[in-house]
Amino acid sequence: MWQPAESRTVITLGALWLLVALLAVRQAAAVLRLPPEERLTDLATWIGENGVLRAGDPLYDTGSFTGTPFAGLVFTPLTRAAEQSLGVVWTFGTLLLVAALGMVTARMLPGPSSRRAALFAVPAVIGLLVLSVPVRNTFALGQTGIVPVLLVLVAFLPRCSARTSGLLTGAAAALQPTVLLFAPLLWLTGRRRAAAVAAGTFAGCSALAWAAAPDDSWAYWLHHVAGAGLGAPADDLANQSLHGVLLRLGLQGPVEVVLFLALAAAVAVLGLRRAARYAADGQWLLAVALTGCVAVAVSPTAWQHQQLWILLAAVGRVGRRGADRLVWPVLVILVMTMHRDALMPNLQVVGFLGDNAPLFAALAAACAVPFLTRDVPEWRRPVPTSYATVPASRLRHVPLLRFWKQPLSRPNLVLELLLIRVGYWVYSYIRSQAPDGRALAEGHGWQILDIEAALRIDIEHWFNQVVARTGWLEAGMNFYYTTFHFLVPLSLLGWMYLRRPVMYRWARTSLAVATLLALIGFWAYPLAPPRLMPGLGFIDTAHGPQDLSNPDFGALTGISNQYAAMPSLHVGWSLWCAVVVWRLAPAWWGKLLGVLYPVLTTAVIVGTANHYLLDAAGGAVVVAAGFGLRHVLAGRTAEDRAPGDHRAAGERAAGDGTPARTAETPVAEAPAVEVSAVEGRAVEDRMAEGGAAGGPGTEHRPGGTSSAGRGTTADSPLTAGPRAGTPPAGRTPAGRAPGGTAGAGTAPVRKPAPGASGPGRSPDGPVPLPAPRPEGDAGPGPGSPAGPALAGSSTGQDD
Repeated sequence: MWQPAESRTVITLGALWLLVALLAVRQAAAVLRLPPEERLTDLATWIGENGVLRAGDPLYDTGSFTGTPFAGLVFTPLTRAAEQSLGVVWTFGTLLLVAALGMVTARMLPGPSSRRAALFAVPAVIGLLVLSVPVRNTFALGQTGIVPVLLVLVAFLPRCSARTSGLLTGAAAALQPTVLLFAPLLWLTGRRRAAAVAAGTFAGCSALAWAAAPDDSWAYWLHHVAGAGLGAPADDLANQSLHGVLLRLGLQGPVEVVLFLALAAAVAVLGLRRAARYAADGQWLLAVALTGCVAVAVSPTAWQHQQLWILLAAVGRVGRRGADRLVWPVLVILVMTMHRDALMPNLQVVGFLGDNAPLFAALAAACAVPFLTRDVPEWRRPVPTSYATVPASRLRHVPLLRFWKQPLSRPNLVLELLLIRVGYWVYSYIRSQAPDGRALAEGHGWQILDIEAALRIDIEHWFNQVVARTGWLEAGMNFYYTTFHFLVPLSLLGWMYLRRPVMYRWARTSLAVATLLALIGFWAYPLAPPRLMPGLGFIDTAHGPQDLSNPDFGALTGISNQYAAMPSLHVGWSLWCAVVVWRLAPAWWGKLLGVLYPVLTTAVIVGTANHYLLDAAGGAVVVAAGFGLRHVLAGRTAEDRAPGDHRAAGERAAGDGTPARTAETPVAEAPAVEVSAVEGRAVEDRMAEGGAAGGPGTEHRPGGTSSAGRGTTADSPLTAGPRAGTPPAGRTPAGRAPGGTAGAGTAPVRKPAPGASGPGRSPDGPVPLPAPRPEGDAGPGPGSPAGPALAGSSTGQDD
């Protein structure tokens, strides 16, 4: 019988393989459902009925064939493969190559790894390959870029002999000349025989092709300079090489050639040295990926189907903290699977980065990213993230997702910005694809107006006319509408990220859920806003008169669906801001400003004729649902008080004069524990060693940091104490007198009388001492009744 853990592994593994199969079938179907004249277009120009390999004409007269003469010699016997069964044989042959590439890549992943990780590696790698732009491009065009990558990876397998390794590398270089850069990698890593065999194989294959087709070989190697002038123009965005980006920057002629050669030489030297270093460290897959990234950068042309090396660079491990470990692989995967607009807005200032993202990723991998070596302890076991124990909820089954952990530290900023940008791009794309038929949207607009008339709240037209007739009011509302919608939420998120990381995660997740729920409204109920309702006299205060037959106008509206008005996310996001400000603002006037923000936003969206009042109600509903759904799934935040904690914020804890926790110090005091004298002395010695320079009333933390008056002492191995920073067993730190006042020397701490009830005691006797925490781990234990139970290295509020 299988154990429950094994059963879950089998089910998860089966689901992952099913997903991979669906992705592969979808990719094959995307090619095969095209008309015969539109599928495998590059392959058809080579070996189709009128392809250059069948016509007998010179290969490079038309410029459509971009392969080497040796590639033409190899593919000539396959000229009928693309025609048989309308390309089915070629398409499924490519699928088999992708599967083989995935298995070889998984085999080369750096170890040691668990059996479970090895089982999941193969389907995960194949799935990423199928999703990547190079593989999708290979399927669509009928290219052969997978073959050189597969040959090189097999050549670098651990048990591959020097002769076989050289033969495979040389054959791959004969198909794609820049692959010859792997010969220097073999030489630098001590495999000199394999390097020599690779160079000889490349020379032999090229000589064979020269003997069979001397004119074509002369045209490729000399006239077109190793194929640099073949195919699409070199300044095309699909060419992600240094040569291509220099041409797109406007450089031409000898200046561009000299600069390109200098940059290519520098990248090649630095990249190959780094690759050799990681190969010597045992990370052969990373070494191969870095060399491939060098080949992409220094090649005169690096088209999409030749950029698969960049995806392999995701195997490198960057960052010593567990929270930072995902940044590099996520960045690489997004670059190699998403449209360039998903990474950067299509704006002139930053659009250049998105247009050339694959090249920049290749250069970063080859020359700059500080990948960890295996001798670094954090390579295998990064510094773990501290998590909070979720406070108990009044609802029995909340949270539903009990595996959802709540980190106490800030998320990695780069990863957060990437996910926010990609998430907003996905949201914008889905919104733009929502139904936008004019008749349907206007019909829904009449429905909204009828409902509001029945409720006697149809004030939109009157208020819009008032705003349009009042110049200063119209200008102010137009500025408000186009500015504050993004400025205020982003400012709040930035402040919470810096000052309140626990609340940041809560607020960010709630906002994301609410925004996703709004997409349902856009799809289910396309609605024409008042400014697009014909014959009613509404005035678009921001854009003036409109052509109702074409509601898309202006730079901003050109990227959004103008009939996505229900619900209003202007009001929804402003209400989200109000809730956040209400929870964070310590003063009443701050809370009042937060409450006024959605009220003003509602007035603005109505006055500018962009929404109805019921749209505002819809925005409030989705935000409330966002907060509620996040609570149901993940439970209370670490800063929430547990049920039953009714102590006033100003109440003194344990009668020692120390204020109770506030919003800035969410960890509450824990009950005292019985500790032996030896344990008390050990704790005191550790506190003294952790930072005696902190002075009275200072809490010392690992790494030499300190903060005055906070809730826990991170150097203590105990999970609870009479007060954060107070040592047990009747001793106090030097310079601190009982009761929290400064004093000289040490003094005993009074212990409750036997059988007495109070802090640190129970009616049945002393509270048992919990098991010591690991080094650097402190905070109230899970059983503390005085507030949220935190499990981690700090309270999560480092500021």
